Amino acid sequence: MEMFKIKDAISKLVDKLESWLDNLITMLPNFVVAVLLLFLVFFLARFLRNLIKRPLSRMIGNPTITNIISSMVHLAIILTGFFIALDILDLDKAVTSLLAGVGIAGLAFGFAFKEAASNFISGIYMAIKSPINEGDLISYEEDYGIIKSIGLRATKLTTLQGQVVVIPNRLLMENRFTHYSINKERRIDLSVGISYGDDLEKAEKITIEAIQSIGYLKEGKTVDLYYTAFGSSSIDFVVRYWVNFNKETDYLRAVSDGIKTIKKAYDEHDITITFPIRTLDFGIKGGKTLTEMLQEVGFDGDSKNNVQS
Repeated sequence: MEMFKIKDAISKLVDKLESWLDNLITMLPNFVVAVLLLFLVFFLARFLRNLIKRPLSRMIGNPTITNIISSMVHLAIILTGFFIALDILDLDKAVTSLLAGVGIAGLAFGFAFKEAASNFISGIYMAIKSPINEGDLISYEEDYGIIKSIGLRATKLTTLQGQVVVIPNRLLMENRFTHYSINKERRIDLSVGISYGDDLEKAEKITIEAIQSIGYLKEGKTVDLYYTAFGSSSIDFVVRYWVNFNKETDYLRAVSDGIKTIKKAYDEHDITITFPIRTLDFGIKGGKTLTEMLQEVGFDGDSKNNVQS
């Protein structure tokens, strides 16, 4: 009985192996075609990846995004060829199972990495459509600096103090930010205060002429001056002028040169730039001077002189 079972098992095994061998011989041409197809697909994918890199780099201008998109195209072509090869081998069920698995996995990853996917899509969109580019000066919330790089997940901002701030791409897409480089120009609003005793018309004329003497002001823009307030110790005004703007030092230099030229012009024409004045009140109800307070507490003239000295 045992001998019969062993012979029966061996017979079934041999039949199975013969069936596999027959299928292998039958599928051999399909297998050769599938292998040749995969080689062709790999070659075509590499060729197309290199072919689209140059136009993509001209259109996008971001090498990181260009490499990612070209790699995605390369992977998509290879996956397509792989599924076609499986179909040639009559592995339809395997193809269906793989596609179903990819769909389920994609759905699961979509829920698990929702924010990462959002940052990824935002990064690609920013590289193609957004006005932000590497080297631009922007401010986002409390951060102000230069765009160092735009990645697929986040944008790196280098502050003017040298720190690197990492901002998720979706936040730049969803929230408000200020772009300082896009217009290539910037207005300086310089606040000044002059003495109440100065001639306002004269001060206005001299101030505008002083600012106009700066040699690198933006052409076609005027210098404007507006008095704004009666200050505690000065009459305040703002002088506004425009400069070409490519980097932060362009703005700082324009502010610095504006202050220097105004100060020099005011010194030459005897116009006073006031400084804050503080009155010290030594009386509880006010109106008493330091001398009166000293007299009340019994200081004589010598004592006053000692205090004043």
